[in-house]
Amino acid sequence: MFKDSYLLNFINVEEIGERDKQDVDERVVEQNIVHNIKNFIMTFGRDFSFIGNQYHLEVYGVEFFPDLLFFNRELNALVVIELKTDEFKPSYLGQLTTYLRILDDHVKKPHENPSIGIVLCKSANKEFVEYVIQDYQKPMGVATYKTADDMPENLRKALPDIDALKSILAGEKDF
Repeated sequence: MFKDSYLLNFINVEEIGERDKQDVDERVVEQNIVHNIKNFIMTFGRDFSFIGNQYHLEVYGVEFFPDLLFFNRELNALVVIELKTDEFKPSYLGQLTTYLRILDDHVKKPHENPSIGIVLCKSANKEFVEYVIQDYQKPMGVATYKTADDMPENLRKALPDIDALKSILAGEKDF
């Protein structure tokens, strides 16, 4: 039901005032998704409801804060998304499994299906992910995302910059 890759082109690092790609951390990506929640939900598909970001989970006095939590009406399940700004690491699945266990034991309603987890990272070796994930029993997956900054340089140069595009759309300039 979920895709392997998502285009999150509403995350514009230049507009947020970040000067260097290394400055872009998970929190910046998360805040842009929250700010553009409708676009994000539409990217992911139908029947998603946003529950919250940095959703507080606690078990045995240990606190956790998954990046994004949704409910999917069609699947009748909570969907937790953990954002990563780097390449996939197997340890991300352990983190996600912890969130899924706590959600299923303490948040999920009795009539709902088991929670689903997605690690959304900048890049992933699909074969390696499939190899590592096969021993995990919880419903989860790994997907990647791209932003406008990932566009090849020749295409970026061919397109108008954001200010020119805004004025074209506003009818201030002609093509």
